[in-house]
Amino acid sequence: MTAQASVSKLQSHLPTATIGYPRIGKNRELKKALEAYWQGKLEPATLLTTAQEIARSNWNSQVAAGIDEIGVGDMSLYDPMLDWSVRLGIVPDRFSHLHGLERYFAMARGQEGVPALEMTKWFDTNYHYLVPEVGDRWQEADFSDFLEQVQQAQQEIGDRAIPIVIGPGTFLRLSRLLVNQEVVADRLAERYATLLNHLKDLGVKGVQLHEPALVLGDAPQFQPLYQRLYQQLTQVGLPLHLVTYFDDLGEAYPWAVQLPVASISLDFTRGRNLELLKEHGFPEDKILGVGLIDARNVWAIQPNTVLDKLQAIRAIAPQIKLQPSASLQFVPYDVRREVKLPEPLRNVLSFAEQKLAELQLLKAYWEGDTTSHTRIQELEAHWRAFQGFSPANPKVQAQLKSLTPQDFERPAPYSDRQKYQVQLPPLPTTTIGSFPQTLEIRQLRVKLKRGEITQAEYEAAIDAEIAKCIRCQEEAGLDVLVHGEFERTDMVEFFGQQLCGFAFTEHGWVQSYGSRCVRPPIIYGDIERPQPMTLREFKVAQSLTQKPVKGMLTGPVTMLNWSFPRSDIPRSEQAFQIALALRQEVADLEAAGAKIIQIDEPALREGLPLKPERWSEYLTWAVDAFRLAAGVAQAATQIHTHMCYSEFGDIIDHIQRLDADVLSIENSRSNNETLFEITDAGYSHQVGNGVYDVHSPAVPSVEQIVAQLKTGLAHLPIEQIWVNPDCGLKTRRWEEVIPALKNMVAASKKLRAELQQQSS
Repeated sequence: MTAQASVSKLQSHLPTATIGYPRIGKNRELKKALEAYWQGKLEPATLLTTAQEIARSNWNSQVAAGIDEIGVGDMSLYDPMLDWSVRLGIVPDRFSHLHGLERYFAMARGQEGVPALEMTKWFDTNYHYLVPEVGDRWQEADFSDFLEQVQQAQQEIGDRAIPIVIGPGTFLRLSRLLVNQEVVADRLAERYATLLNHLKDLGVKGVQLHEPALVLGDAPQFQPLYQRLYQQLTQVGLPLHLVTYFDDLGEAYPWAVQLPVASISLDFTRGRNLELLKEHGFPEDKILGVGLIDARNVWAIQPNTVLDKLQAIRAIAPQIKLQPSASLQFVPYDVRREVKLPEPLRNVLSFAEQKLAELQLLKAYWEGDTTSHTRIQELEAHWRAFQGFSPANPKVQAQLKSLTPQDFERPAPYSDRQKYQVQLPPLPTTTIGSFPQTLEIRQLRVKLKRGEITQAEYEAAIDAEIAKCIRCQEEAGLDVLVHGEFERTDMVEFFGQQLCGFAFTEHGWVQSYGSRCVRPPIIYGDIERPQPMTLREFKVAQSLTQKPVKGMLTGPVTMLNWSFPRSDIPRSEQAFQIALALRQEVADLEAAGAKIIQIDEPALREGLPLKPERWSEYLTWAVDAFRLAAGVAQAATQIHTHMCYSEFGDIIDHIQRLDADVLSIENSRSNNETLFEITDAGYSHQVGNGVYDVHSPAVPSVEQIVAQLKTGLAHLPIEQIWVNPDCGLKTRRWEEVIPALKNMVAASKKLRAELQQQSS
C-alpha cells in the first residue's frame, strides 16, 4: 500500500507489544543469586526460582501497563545466545563431559583447562554475548527449559504471551562456523521447526523470531539463506513475527518485507526505515511492528516529533502495532525510584516502565482518547522546563570553537617518541588497571555515603588498599604498576561524577554480561572539569614505588558510548567536550610525574555504525576525540589505550591513527584472531597481547601463557610486545589474581631468558 492509503482503511484499534524486558531484577536479584551460586552459597533450585520470580514480575508489570502482546522466554541466567546454543545442542566437545548448570556456566566462564566461549559485543551495544561454536558434532536438542518458561507465562498472563526466539539467520550469522554454512543452515532449520511445532502444541498465538542481523550492511548477500530458512519454518503453520532492530533494513528491505511471516518489526528510532517505507511501501497482508519508543536511551518521547512520524507511518502501512524499538534490556526499570535527580531532569526521563506508559499514551492518542492530549501537553511543558534547566555553557562552547589542527597532534611522531619514553626490559609486564573490588571496599563507599566515616577516613582506607596493591605487584615482579582503582565504582561513572553535565541514578542498573551490571550516567548538559579527578590517588601510588605507575583514564568515546547521551546534541560534540576535560587531566598527571598514561577506549569499536557506509564519519570524529585528549602529552609521556571484546581487522587503519604508543587487546577468548587482525595489517605500534581470560575464575599456568606469548612472537617483533591480562581484574578475587599475575611474570621472564640464550 502506498502513502496515499485512505485513513478509512486503517485500523481503529492499535495493539501494543514488547520485544524484550530487563532481566536482572529491579534490585539486581539475578546478579546477587548468580554470584552466591558461583561461591557455593546458593542451591541450584534457588537460583532457578529467583530467575522465575524475576520473569513473573516482568510479565505482570507489562500486563499492568496494558500491553497486548508480551514477549516472553527471554529470561536468561547468563546470555540468550548461550541459551540457544545449548538448547539447539551446539555444545563444543571440550564441554561434553559436563552437564546441566556446570556445563552452562563453564561455557560462559570457563573452567580449569577448559576455556570459555568467545565473548563479544551484541551489535553496537554495550551488552556482551557468548559466540556459539558450531562444529560437525551436535548433541540432541533440548528445548524443555524454554517451553517451561512459555508455559509459566501462559498460566500467568494467558494468550498475551508471545515467545521470543533468536532467529536462525542471526544465530547462524553470529556463530563461529567450523563447518559448511549450508550444512549448518539445514540442521538449524530442522531444529527450529521442531521447536515451532512444540510451541504450536502449546497453543501460542505466534512466535517472535528476532533477526537483528538483517540490519547489517552485508545482509543482502544472505537473501537466499533467509528465504530458504523462512520458507521451511512457515510450513509449521504457526504465525511468525520477524523482529529487527538497531538500524534500518537498507538494501535488504524489498525482499525482507516479503519473507513469509505474519508481521515485521522495524526500528524507527535509528536509520532510514521511514524513508524506505515511503519509497517501497509495505505489504498489505502483513502487520508492521512500529518501533517508535527508543529502547536504547532514557529520554522521554518528544510528543510532536513522535506523533508526526506515527502519522506518516500509518498513512502507508494498513495494519500496525506499536512497540519499543528493541528489547528494553538496555534501560533501567523505573525512573520513579530516582528521587534525588533534579526535578526538570526526572520529568523528561523514561525507563522501562515509563516506556510502557508511553506506548499506551500513543495508543490512546491514536484511538481518540481526549485525556491523552493533556498528558502530551504536560510532556511538552516538561521539555521546555528542561531546556531552561540545562542551557549551553559559554566557556565550553568557546573552547570547542577555538580548537586548531595542532590540538589533535602529538608533539613528535611515534618513531621519535620511543627514545624519550621509559625504558623497560623485553616483554614488559603490566595490568589493564583495576584490581579486585572486595566487599570491604564497596562497604567503604556505603559508609561514606551514609556519613558513618569522614572523607579523610575514607581516603586513608583507600590509600591502604593502594599500598597493598603496589606491594602485590612488586612481589609479583610486574614492570609497570597501577594503583588498583579502588576508589572507582565504575570506569565511566567515576569520571562522570566529577564532571559538570553528567547526572547519576541510584537504581539505574543495566546488564553488561552475566552478573556484570553497570549504571550508565546521563549526559544532560555541556561537560566541564571543575578540578583534577585522579591526581591524589596517582601521587599516593607513585610515592610507594620506584617503578612507573600508570595514570588511568577512561577515553572520551567510551564515556560517551557507555552513557545515555543527549539525543538532541551531536554525539561528536559531546565526545569532544569530554576529550577537552580529559586533556586537562592528562596535562595534570604529566605535571605530577606520570611517565605513562592509559586512556582506555574499549567502546570505540562498539560505537561503529552497523552500515559500513556510515563508518568513516563516526571513526573520523571518534579517533579525533581520542587524539584531542592525548595530544597535549609530551613526547616522553607514553600513551596507552585498551580495547576489548571487539573485532579490529576492518578498522585497523583508524586504530593506527589513534597514535597510542601501546595498544592492549583482549585476545585470550578470540583464539588469537584479534592479534592476527592487527599483525596482518602491519600495525606498527606496541601491542599488549591479552594473555589470559580475566572473566574466568581459572588461574592460567605458566605454560599456557608462554604458549600465548609465543604465538604473539611469531607475528610481532619482541620490541612491540607487552604482556598483560586481557582486561581489568575488578571482578576477580585476590586468591585468583595473585597466582595469575605471578605466572604471567614467570612466563615473561622464561621467554626473556630463552630469547637471550638464543641470541648469545
